[in-house]
Amino acid sequence: MTGKRYNLWLLFLGALILTASYIIGIRYIIGNLNVFENERGETNRHYVAVIAKSTTSAFWKSVFAGASAAGTEYNLILTVDGPENEEDYQTQNKMIRKAVEDGAEVIIFSAVDFHANAEAINEAAGAGVKIVIIDSDVDSSKVSCRISTDNFQAGRMAGTAILSSDQEELNVGIVNFDKNSANGQQREQGLREELSGDSRVRIVDAVNVISTTEDSKAGTIEMLENHPEINVIATFNEWTSLGVSYAIRELGLAEETSVVAFDSNVVCVGMLETGEVDALIVQNPYAMGYLGVECAYNLINNLPVENTQVDTATTMITRENMFEEDCQKVLFSFD
Repeated sequence: MTGKRYNLWLLFLGALILTASYIIGIRYIIGNLNVFENERGETNRHYVAVIAKSTTSAFWKSVFAGASAAGTEYNLILTVDGPENEEDYQTQNKMIRKAVEDGAEVIIFSAVDFHANAEAINEAAGAGVKIVIIDSDVDSSKVSCRISTDNFQAGRMAGTAILSSDQEELNVGIVNFDKNSANGQQREQGLREELSGDSRVRIVDAVNVISTTEDSKAGTIEMLENHPEINVIATFNEWTSLGVSYAIRELGLAEETSVVAFDSNVVCVGMLETGEVDALIVQNPYAMGYLGVECAYNLINNLPVENTQVDTATTMITRENMFEEDCQKVLFSFD
């Protein structure tokens, strides 16, 4: 085992241990909502509800870690919740209404569906709850602050990664998630704009899949079987990145097909090293969680919110730079 590979697996092990510890903490928070409700009746601490797209991915665990750190720093009662999958806007709407009933003063929210979550968010705002959006936007004018990746520019960054290839023809397939989720659509728009000026590029096919590893893998295999000329795939979140990468591995196409993916977890980083992935556009979910809670604290205390639109930045990670110190910090944010 090479020195770099040995160091990488040590980092993987550390990330896994930290992730497991964090999951235990999050389960404790979710499992003890009633305790928090009792505490709210007995103390002057303020209650903030974080409602995410889901609670299971490495991305959202990092968001929750940032939120938890800020909740401790600002002495807030914090709950985190989300549906089991990233298409379930109905459950999100129920969670919004439940948070209002439970006395949340601020809801920090990432929308599964730009339009279908709007009514519940507007109802919450009408009941006096402040709204902070992280990651994925909602169609509401009642939002106090939006904290996320600049998704259009992140899509352009993915396009830059594709155009760095020296291939004479770039036949591109796009695997995106729910077409009603604002951030995925913005990323695809940015990608298309960046690619549009290069005569080598032909976008062969674009599909929307359910945001799960299994559906993304199946959609990728079907797309490649229908269009074997595709030699580049772009995809835009953690679950689709995993699905595309597993499809490339199963089909044995790592040498023939370049993959530009989003987000970071142990599997994707490993596939970056072994060749199923060629570039990762890595966001800063920890900052989204931390800044979201910090903004909630300011809103509760009538402090000024200086920026109502906050870009938490992205980094392009490739095999060439993945072992650099700054890139390691981005890839393994729990450290």
